[in-house]
Amino acid sequence: MADKVLFVDDEPAVLDGYRRMLHRDFEVETALGGELALAVVASRGPYAVVISDMRMPQMNGAQFLALLRQSAPATVRMLLTGYTDLDAAIAAVNEGNIFRFLTKPCEKEVLGKAITSGLVQYRLVTAEKELLENTLMGSIKVLTDVLSAVSPEAFGRSMRITRCVSHIVAKFALPSPWRYETAAMLSQLGCVMLDPELLQSAYAGVKLPPEDQARFDGHPNVAANLLVSIPRLEPIAWMIGQQLLKGLPHEVAGVSTVPTEDLMFGARMLKLAVAFDNLKLAGLADEQALARLHDRKAEFGQDLAGALDDMPCSGERMELRKVAITRLAPGMILQHEIRTKTGMLVVVKGQEVTPALLAKLENFAHSGKIEKEIMALVPVLAETTAHVS
Repeated sequence: MADKVLFVDDEPAVLDGYRRMLHRDFEVETALGGELALAVVASRGPYAVVISDMRMPQMNGAQFLALLRQSAPATVRMLLTGYTDLDAAIAAVNEGNIFRFLTKPCEKEVLGKAITSGLVQYRLVTAEKELLENTLMGSIKVLTDVLSAVSPEAFGRSMRITRCVSHIVAKFALPSPWRYETAAMLSQLGCVMLDPELLQSAYAGVKLPPEDQARFDGHPNVAANLLVSIPRLEPIAWMIGQQLLKGLPHEVAGVSTVPTEDLMFGARMLKLAVAFDNLKLAGLADEQALARLHDRKAEFGQDLAGALDDMPCSGERMELRKVAITRLAPGMILQHEIRTKTGMLVVVKGQEVTPALLAKLENFAHSGKIEKEIMALVPVLAETTAHVS
């Protein structure tokens, strides 16, 4: 299907004129007014280009396009104005809401060139998004699968940290949430270089000898150094490197692709999630751990001190069942650690089942190295499809 172009105006005759003038060259649709246009975008989108008149009742063009930016950020937005509206149009462009503005009356050739430029811009944006989702996110998934296989303790912790970060991202409606969630998922990647016994002791809160403590404290820098050479992951590498440092980060060096304030907020958010998990690993109940975080607001910032207070319980809407390994499904949460018959740790308690983990457990079970049933939290809605014993 060709990329669609939507014209928005409060005069039906004007919209009919655009359709007749451009239908041979572009796939043109129209909407009468800003409110209807938002509904059309929601039901018939996506649109590559949206062109709106400035002067409309109830909602002018700049206001409509600003709302459109929130619901369809990839759509290229243009504004049609009369000469008397130029100041408002220039202000809208400078605020970053508008790709281009056109003055009325607009000749067919000028309008056609503007739409063509908008389509090129849209294709660039969507191509970049596809590259990010299909290539970069695929690479990230490989890294998390490796972490799961090599260090189940570190993987389990990274999943708990990711849950906290995802809650904060949603609460603050942060843009580009993948960036912060990826930093959380890969925050423990450097632990693959540590001795498993050292890692278990550190996570359990055991006082380590100075040399071992230094090795553990260095794992964020190990992960950052592994990730910094991957294109688009430089900001993630920087945030990961901050997670165990004392106090708030003061400067960002070597990262220019993301606003400094976003990186600072992401680093503080990751530090908060790590601190919360540390308190939980020390045996504190949720209420106690959250109270401790409030006491450390100088470390995380006033705006984040209570960010986890309303995070729902991870066991909500789930039931404890004994499940055959072959019947485990993604989304279930293991409720005791799994060790081989020789004592080697395979998976830690509290780890969420993923496709990679499922394949690993099935291989161990098939070879007879682990028990074939395990206690797990099963989502209530899954009990009709998952066979449990």
